[in-house]
Amino acid sequence: MDYFFIIDFVQSLVDGLLFGTTYALIGIGFTLIFGVMRKLNLAYGAAALAGTYIGVAAFLAFDAPPPVVFLLSALGSGIIGIVVYYCCFRFTPTQVPMASLLASVGMLLFIDEAVVHASHGMPVPYPSVFRNAIIEIGDIWVRGDLLFVFGICVVAMGVLFWLLYRTPLGLATRAVSQQPRAAALCGIDPTRVNLLTFGISGVLGGIAGAMTAAAVGVLSPIIALGLTVKGLIAVVIGGLGSIPGAIIGGLLVGASENIFLLLRGVTERDIYVMLMLFLFLTLRPGGLFGSTAGRD
Repeated sequence: MDYFFIIDFVQSLVDGLLFGTTYALIGIGFTLIFGVMRKLNLAYGAAALAGTYIGVAAFLAFDAPPPVVFLLSALGSGIIGIVVYYCCFRFTPTQVPMASLLASVGMLLFIDEAVVHASHGMPVPYPSVFRNAIIEIGDIWVRGDLLFVFGICVVAMGVLFWLLYRTPLGLATRAVSQQPRAAALCGIDPTRVNLLTFGISGVLGGIAGAMTAAAVGVLSPIIALGLTVKGLIAVVIGGLGSIPGAIIGGLLVGASENIFLLLRGVTERDIYVMLMLFLFLTLRPGGLFGSTAGRD
């Protein structure tokens, strides 16, 4: 191995870890919803994308500054997440376990088609910050925009952990996640917790979508599928139901994606990422930190 290859490898690893925090946020969103409802919301990535388009609409129409665009993206995704909850989960029959999953697939297709129609299937510019800033650490360059993405995602994770472990809402969420019947007997309203969980997860998805678009400088309808798939892979690697696992899984997906891009090129990159998914599902279906324990 020559010196230049090692530098390229480390550079790809650093960029992948920084960008992988967006996948971690998506994985956390999947994990939160699964934790309180034991159901997967496959419309999650599409809802995040749609909310991000709300932010970019303000950018294109009113030349809104980046902080406003990012905030609108997050809030828009949170609102759409609540709409998804009411449409796909709140009133679906509990005796048909697949009903909510199929409903979320239908919502995924609906949102995706609506976004494609509204945007004419074309990418649109998205505001980015610190794009021209570079921090040099020896021969390794740390992009300012990726460092910003990393910082925002880490702050979002920190706020989430504070909500979960330092507030009554977090206590109620953890109670419903672990013992829903006992939580209901103690006066906790599971429906309200589910609603707020979808809203919080939507905000996290909006932040992830906004940071993904900010890192590349454009927003495209095809981002939804990538966010959904990479977020699910992060969850599978980390273990469904584990928030720390989703974070580790997201970082691993981001790092692996960039390393495979370096080694095999853009046309084969996702093949090897999907191979990771297959290997974990086959050899370690519970993921790195997943629990097999049930709940009442």
